Amino acid sequence: MTHVPGHDLSGHHTPNRVFVQPDTPTLPVTGAWREGDDPGLREFLSIGDLTLESGEVLPDVTIAYQTWGELNADKSNAVLVCHALSGDAHAAGYARTAPAESTRDGFGAADRDQSAGKGLGWWDGMIGPGKAFDTTRYFVVATNLLGGCRGTTGPSSVNPATGRPYGSDFPVITVADMVKTQRALLDVLGIERLAVVAGGSLGGMQAFEWAVRYPDQVDAIVPIASTPALQPQGLAWNAIARNAITADPDWQGGHYYGTGRKPNAGMA
Repeated sequence: MTHVPGHDLSGHHTPNRVFVQPDTPTLPVTGAWREGDDPGLREFLSIGDLTLESGEVLPDVTIAYQTWGELNADKSNAVLVCHALSGDAHAAGYARTAPAESTRDGFGAADRDQSAGKGLGWWDGMIGPGKAFDTTRYFVVATNLLGGCRGTTGPSSVNPATGRPYGSDFPVITVADMVKTQRALLDVLGIERLAVVAGGSLGGMQAFEWAVRYPDQVDAIVPIASTPALQPQGLAWNAIARNAITADPDWQGGHYYGTGRKPNAGMA
């Protein structure tokens, strides 16, 4: 057990904060995909520089994505599925290589990572022949959202200005920025209009944003367990989670890549 200084949510100094080190300190702190890792079934596409809502320009953005089914002749059968905070572009089927760690809740949780030697997509129960998003009828696209670090540019990516991972230098992004990157990917794929945008939680927020930002480019949205705006209670819970991570001394200001130390206690 380690006592370290920190700050509570009001910003007051809290010298007696207690951290209990996890029993397995070698666990990876993220599931970030890094250059040189097995790409699995991911495809990658560069959309160049991206101007964020903040006005900051994020250089040389790469998007990781996967697709299922076939795009029809008039390109009217495209469905975009958007993942929640801990997801990625691998929404259905078994990955070529199971990730070391993955989300362990919901459908098929036991088949998601190397604990079972499998890599089942996080929405496999919804995507495929005869399922809700029937891939004999629809062309389904899933991207790793901007900042998601599972192949799409994010804090684990190399900052071209420093030659090191961005870490906490990665700019603040919004749901609108995530949707803007998806629109850029679809432009390259030649898809002007979507039959459906669907997702749960943060994925549902992206679906709402599609309806607001591109109302003439989407026929329907399916937001699940989501909201168009996070209310004060949700903001407070997120602040508690962030505070737990950033108060861990191994957070190192967000620049822990390559140091051999990871904020496992804050993530626990």
